[in-house]
Amino acid sequence: MNPNKALWEKGDFTRIAASMRESGEDVVAGLGIIPGLKVLDLGCGDGTTALPAAKLGADVLGVDIASNLVEAGNRRAQAEGLTNCRFQEGDATNLSELADQSFDLVVSIFGAMFAPKPFDVAKEMVRVTRAGGRVVMGNWIPNDPTLVAQILKISSAYSPPPPEGFISPMTWGIESNVIERFGASGVPKEKISFSKETYTFTSPGAPSAFVADFRNYYGPTMNAFAAAEQNGKAADLQQELEALFERQNTSEVKGATTIPATFLQITVAR
Repeated sequence: MNPNKALWEKGDFTRIAASMRESGEDVVAGLGIIPGLKVLDLGCGDGTTALPAAKLGADVLGVDIASNLVEAGNRRAQAEGLTNCRFQEGDATNLSELADQSFDLVVSIFGAMFAPKPFDVAKEMVRVTRAGGRVVMGNWIPNDPTLVAQILKISSAYSPPPPEGFISPMTWGIESNVIERFGASGVPKEKISFSKETYTFTSPGAPSAFVADFRNYYGPTMNAFAAAEQNGKAADLQQELEALFERQNTSEVKGATTIPATFLQITVAR
């Protein structure tokens, strides 16, 4: 099995996605979506950005490598009566089933950044976007002090070294890399703009319960705990993550969790 597919089919990312809904709607609200716009949501998970885009009248296709998330997305769209939103399985590095210039807007919020072969990912996103359209990515930033960058940094310290040739997904959070990758697909740097934005995770439970969700349902953290358990360090990893979540929790509601995380938003004009 494709290791990326195995990673995202592990656990149940819908449990993490439940904490991301409100900010997903906020991101979509800023994209200028109008009825009839053809939108591809790449690495869509179970529809945190796809469903809000469809509710604004866009014709949305969600593509994800994890079949369980595709199924969950289709269930959510059907439950909400969104006939203009559908999900299918696919690989961000090779979207051969999608025609050239078939979308007005290609969105990938913390999705395509995790695919291998970043130059192929950029090439495919550009290929399927029509002239005059846009690509918008949201990517976590390496060494950023906020939540997700720190979860991935802490987890990697307990995990075995990555295979040879592995390119960290966090490299998508570096502007020069983004310019180079889209440049190789023929996009001049003047057509690429950047802004730092905030994405907020909200959970009705305490920070320790939110850590448990990541331990039990989020592929990268699950892998880190599996490795840490073999080395007798699972308690250390748990302690580090709980301290991180407690430190970054801004909720004013006792026993609840609200954690803001900074990300790099990229807009590519075609």
